[in-house]
Amino acid sequence: MGDIQQLWTEKYRPQSFSEVIGHKDIVKRIEAFVKQKNVPHLLFAGRAGIGKTTLAIVIAKQLFGETWKENFLDLNASDDRGIETIRVKVKDFARTKALGTDLQKLIHLDECDSLTKEAQQALRRTMETYSGNARFILSCNVQSKIIDPIKSRCAIFRFRPLEKKDMVEVMERITKEEKLHLDTKAIDALFDVCEGDMRRMVTMLQSVAAMGSKISEDAIYDLAGAVKPEEIKEALNVALKGDFLKARDTLLKVMLAHGMGGLDVVKQIQKEIWGLSLSDLEKVKLTERCGEIEFRLVEGSDEWIQLEGLLASFVAMKK
Repeated sequence: MGDIQQLWTEKYRPQSFSEVIGHKDIVKRIEAFVKQKNVPHLLFAGRAGIGKTTLAIVIAKQLFGETWKENFLDLNASDDRGIETIRVKVKDFARTKALGTDLQKLIHLDECDSLTKEAQQALRRTMETYSGNARFILSCNVQSKIIDPIKSRCAIFRFRPLEKKDMVEVMERITKEEKLHLDTKAIDALFDVCEGDMRRMVTMLQSVAAMGSKISEDAIYDLAGAVKPEEIKEALNVALKGDFLKARDTLLKVMLAHGMGGLDVVKQIQKEIWGLSLSDLEKVKLTERCGEIEFRLVEGSDEWIQLEGLLASFVAMKK
């Protein structure tokens, strides 16, 4: 078996707009910019692993062809987040003309929401001064961390998590090439764990394939440090029947077996609430309770006391 992560970069990663997985509406608009040879400053917002960097590279390849590497600067702003990065690396690249073309160069700043406010102010000025030589593609996970003057200079595209059919399409390509075997339950488990994150899915496949070519649902949940939904649901159903002690012991057993922390458990409980036999109002109240418990855990409360309190809410709901 080869290195799936390396193969993803070299072989499976899209090379043209038609190969991009998902985000068809965004791709269509971006492709129109490229065909007109007039790409504005772009801001890609969305969670990690859903194709923002991949699309930036595709834009560069389609614009510049064989010279795309010379005319494309790719920086991770979380590594170099200070003002000197903008004043030196970015400005030096932006002030020179592109090689072999009259088009503007492309500068991709990944995770630009990690830039300090001072660096963003410097970037704002650089985008304005050198717009004749360079266009910027800014990628971020949290759009609200980008200052308004930068957002006003960009065409903003918001990326959604990838849909299951898109994830399955890539899974099938990789498993066919690498001669791996995933049954339906394993595919569902992989999607459940990755939640639309393509990068995480590729990493998970690489890791679980090291244990054998036949990949099972159990292997995926074990590797991800996650719990099968039915295990959490069992503890919740016991609590809803009014047996607090048994529900507490069941949840403790699950946590110890999988080495889970309190925050992970609360998030999985919240996901399972909507599959329980409760009224919509009861589900809303329990979801609100999960949010309260998560906040307390983040603030440093004892996780086991808080989880017991959450289970007590389930017991009280049916009494």
